[in-house]
Amino acid sequence: MCAARMQRIITALMLGIILYFFAMGVHDFQSGLKESFHFQIAVILQIFVIIMMMIWAFTNFCPSSWLMGKIFPPCKWEK
Repeated sequence: MCAARMQRIITALMLGIILYFFAMGVHDFQSGLKESFHFQIAVILQIFVIIMMMIWAFTNFCPSSWLMGKIFPPCKWEK
């Protein structure tokens, strides 16, 4: 695995986890609960992802790509 590919996989997994917590939160509300810990976690994680994407968009620096670059080798797309 290379750094850019791992960063994309982790982003996709994070969005999947957020979707799971969102769905569980909706289920909590449909069950009659007035507050949902699952929904709060989903909102917090989604805000985190949005902030990371905004940092990447405005500064052309992605903290997760930087971290993956420290752990995994760079991608060789020509292969």
